[in-house]
Amino acid sequence: MSGPFDILCVGSVLWDVIGRSPSVMRQGSDVPGRITRLPGGVALNIAMTLARFDLKPALLSVVGRDAEGEELVAACARMGLVTDHLYRSEDLPTDRYMAVEGANGLIAAVADAFSLEAAGARILRPLTEGPLGSVTTPYAGIIALDGNLTEGLLEEIAHHPAFASADLRIAPASPGKAERLLPFLRAARGTLYVNLEEASLLCQTRFDSAPEAAARLIERGAARVLVTNGGETCCDATPDGLIADSPPPVLVTRVTGAGDTFMAAHIAAERGGADRQTALGRALQTAAIYVSGEIGP
Repeated sequence: MSGPFDILCVGSVLWDVIGRSPSVMRQGSDVPGRITRLPGGVALNIAMTLARFDLKPALLSVVGRDAEGEELVAACARMGLVTDHLYRSEDLPTDRYMAVEGANGLIAAVADAFSLEAAGARILRPLTEGPLGSVTTPYAGIIALDGNLTEGLLEEIAHHPAFASADLRIAPASPGKAERLLPFLRAARGTLYVNLEEASLLCQTRFDSAPEAAARLIERGAARVLVTNGGETCCDATPDGLIADSPPPVLVTRVTGAGDTFMAAHIAAERGGADRQTALGRALQTAAIYVSGEIGP
């Protein structure tokens, strides 16, 4: 799909292969369940949720010209996502993510984002060399950015003049990649969306609550941060103050993609004019419905 769009989603666009079982699992478990393959990746998960709020996102990422890539681009287009600006590689395969979830949550996951890392700055050319923006005419809209990009490329984005006017919304992709967000913390750029574990890794300190973690991230230079903590209190903090709310209690049936859903719902609410407290509440409600299995794939 082509044409005008509302928000840019930059980062991983891939296939999610998820094995889910209703059983409690541990290392070495071999249990019955269901295995699905769905469009995924942080940037794509955010884009798909934004589309459910009647927004039209555009994707910046790399997708191979292999059979899996052709199928993925077609799936994105059917969902109303703008795919014109994807970097389509002849020699890099389409990335994949594989996870196993049990009744006790995520058991293990492997993110194969090799192609995204190998493509590097080539995925950003539409923003740095046109047609979406450049150094002299920087893009001025919302950019949802994920930490699957390399640390070096994220450092470049934090200071690149082509991104100077953008409203950056940034997620680390996983706790293992949380420290890739440090350039935005140091530069006081953008809004960071992290969970309690990721906040702890960014600060090299263990926190017991989201408000505590958010306050510390602001002290360390963050311009704005939203910290989630599963079913516990979550918060939105800026140097001017902190607001908090708690998600409604639900039966959790899945966890992969919950943080991306929260972030997208929050962006959509604020873009629609909601104040900070309202936007936080709507995002928590949407994420709770998602993990309960009532919406989404």
